[in-house]
Amino acid sequence: MERGLLWLPLLAVFIWLAWSGWNEYQKVEAYRHWASQFERAKYDIYAVLGQKGSDLTWGKPTRQGPVEIETFSLQDVQAIHLLVDNQTADLDKPPQKGRAIALEFLRPEPAASIKVPFTEVPLAAEWGKFLQQQLKRLRLEPAE
Repeated sequence: MERGLLWLPLLAVFIWLAWSGWNEYQKVEAYRHWASQFERAKYDIYAVLGQKGSDLTWGKPTRQGPVEIETFSLQDVQAIHLLVDNQTADLDKPPQKGRAIALEFLRPEPAASIKVPFTEVPLAAEWGKFLQQQLKRLRLEPAE
């Protein structure tokens, strides 16, 4: 009986791990379906982000699909900053680690910046560089 009581916490941990894995799998499958409409997309535990043309759409991942979805145009963005621990970091030489990582999109309206969270600094820096190139390209193209 004592052995059974010793194994009971291990069984509980195993059940919790199995449930967590299934839950994350459901989120990834919902993301995969959502991301199929975009040219470029990213998923992590904090946020999903998709790009189609000059429009960016982001939200929070759930098993039912992304929620709190927000869409904005790169044409409305003045600048893109990489934030690591609430400090602006250089996209070309980002720090290796950080706790709070986000891309900040500054727009002309007051207090209208959008912060898209990331789990990894290199991934955020890669997206930041790519989107800055897209922003420069949009500014150089003549308005139609």
